[in-house]
Amino acid sequence: MDSTQLWYIVKRSSGNCEIVPSNLVRDDDPEIIEKWGSFASPEEAIARRIGLIRAGKCQPV
Repeated sequence: MDSTQLWYIVKRSSGNCEIVPSNLVRDDDPEIIEKWGSFASPEEAIARRIGLIRAGKCQPV
């Protein structure tokens, strides 16, 4: 695994937020409503996603 990989949280049109690597995030993807990041690790992104769910910005999966 590439140690320099960055991670993003993306909100899909369904309201769910997913944690995805930066190489899968496209600015022209119509399914992505919002995105947060970049994060250095998936663990950091998970912690932030929990905060977004608690704040009502994302639906739990």
